[in-house]
Amino acid sequence: MVSSPVRRRVLGAGIAALSGLGAALALGAPAATAAGTGYVALGDSYSSGTGTRSYISDGTSCQRSVYAYPSLDAAALGLSLTFRACSGATVADVTNSQLSALTTSTAYVTISVGGNDAGFASVLTECAQPGWLSNCNGAIDKAQTTVNSTIPGRLATLYSSIRAKAPNARVVVVGYPRIFNGEDCNALTWFSPAEETRLNAMADLLNSRTSAAASTAGFTFVNPTSRFLGHAVCDSPEWLNGLSSPISDSYHPNVAGHRDGYAVVTKPAFGLPVRLSAARAEARAVASADALARDARRYAAVDRTITPERFVAPDLTTPAARAAAKRAGVDLGSRASIDAADRAWSARQDAAARR
Repeated sequence: MVSSPVRRRVLGAGIAALSGLGAALALGAPAATAAGTGYVALGDSYSSGTGTRSYISDGTSCQRSVYAYPSLDAAALGLSLTFRACSGATVADVTNSQLSALTTSTAYVTISVGGNDAGFASVLTECAQPGWLSNCNGAIDKAQTTVNSTIPGRLATLYSSIRAKAPNARVVVVGYPRIFNGEDCNALTWFSPAEETRLNAMADLLNSRTSAAASTAGFTFVNPTSRFLGHAVCDSPEWLNGLSSPISDSYHPNVAGHRDGYAVVTKPAFGLPVRLSAARAEARAVASADALARDARRYAAVDRTITPERFVAPDLTTPAARAAAKRAGVDLGSRASIDAADRAWSARQDAAARR
């Protein structure tokens, strides 16, 4: 028979164990171990923070920002961030330069990738030109073929590698917003409404293929599309930059886009309680700049192998532009002539795309 003091000690230990189990279950952690705080952010410019115009000094061209959603989420949720996302990254770049940060102790992973594989910046560069100078529909058609036929297989292989390297992690795959609202308010670009519709549809297609691959891998997919409605390029307020200076910030989420757009939809996917308000999380994220930069410099050599994919603004002074203008009967000295010809050519191209 167990004595009364011993019974009390045993009973107390049992209650403590049950309390620990309840806390672990409440946090979504395995009962045997507490949830880790290691968070690795993988991916491309939409995860690195390109577009926020403020980047940590890590010796690379990755354009990592404390205002990007990985930094904001880490601050709000009390996680320890390893920031690997890098501007220009393709699926191959993530595989070759970012996965080394994953370990069996990694608890959380976010990733956005695929836009550069589809050549989205090159497509935007083509479509931004006047219709008489560009082949926007051809560029979109080529990108759609890549999204449908090539990217799903690449993502499946990548996701398998992520799971192998971080077997215990909750993995959140993040999609892309629609960039346009049907108008072009930038003076030096010539996107037609039909072109913007097709470009938005391309983002939807990439999200659809990415979501399917994430589901097959057992990962969570977060679609930011609805959150960004009413905040596209030329909306007020816009959470996505139009043609910008520096040019690399063009057609990417700005500070508001990450804070009020991406971070709002990604945080719940971690399955963790939010510890800080948005304002306090931003302040803590900003204060982490030096620490993030020091950590990122460990990978600077491999990060420099990634080639940023940049939008290029239309240039009507090139020999090719002058030759195209001559064929189209455009007076390059007259904005009215440039715009009138653009409308006529775009209308013909839009009609051809509908056939």
